[in-house]
Amino acid sequence: LPESGRYAVGNIFLPTDETERETCMALINRLLAEQELELLTWRTVPVDLETADLGPAALAARPHIEQLFVTAAEGVDREALERRLYLVRKQATHQLRNNLELTQRQAFYVCSLSSKVIVYKGMLNAAQLFDFFVDLLDPDYQSHLAMVHSRFSTNTFPSWDRAQPVRFMCHNGEINTRQGNVNWMTARQGMAKSELFGNQLQQLFPVIDEDV
Repeated sequence: LPESGRYAVGNIFLPTDETERETCMALINRLLAEQELELLTWRTVPVDLETADLGPAALAARPHIEQLFVTAAEGVDREALERRLYLVRKQATHQLRNNLELTQRQAFYVCSLSSKVIVYKGMLNAAQLFDFFVDLLDPDYQSHLAMVHSRFSTNTFPSWDRAQPVRFMCHNGEINTRQGNVNWMTARQGMAKSELFGNQLQQLFPVIDEDV
């Protein structure tokens, strides 16, 4: 890997069906190339089903989890890399979760795709997290800061994609004005401008994916 800040890691939920999974990964590969980002490798995230002892609902809905490593070309600074990764994430989400030819399209979810943050999440209770994700018990796996968040879902049905944390922070509390927030964000999109994204801004819309 190159030095910190010049590469990114993504944790991706994917369909368990191999053909549909390959379709999702191929699209991500193409989107990365369009942003002039180099895919270094895909890596299957190791999990321990026996020790974690997931419940039947979590097992039935469990996605396949892959990790990808991406690097930027010389001259692309860290913030520019983050913007390109954001474009890839939004476009992949829009195209794959709305692809009616994929029977497992709802399994696709980008937990994180960043040079700064790696998110491990799942339909798990607190005790199952470190048992399920083998990476988190590896002594070579280090971070300057780690946040672990767990809460019960009281106004949405639990699922792998809705599990905490979200991509850049943990959230604690009810979101009882969810639809109002979605409506306000949708309204603001009509006035959105960005010197950094320029004519690529439209590729980010809708900013909020209502089915997640």
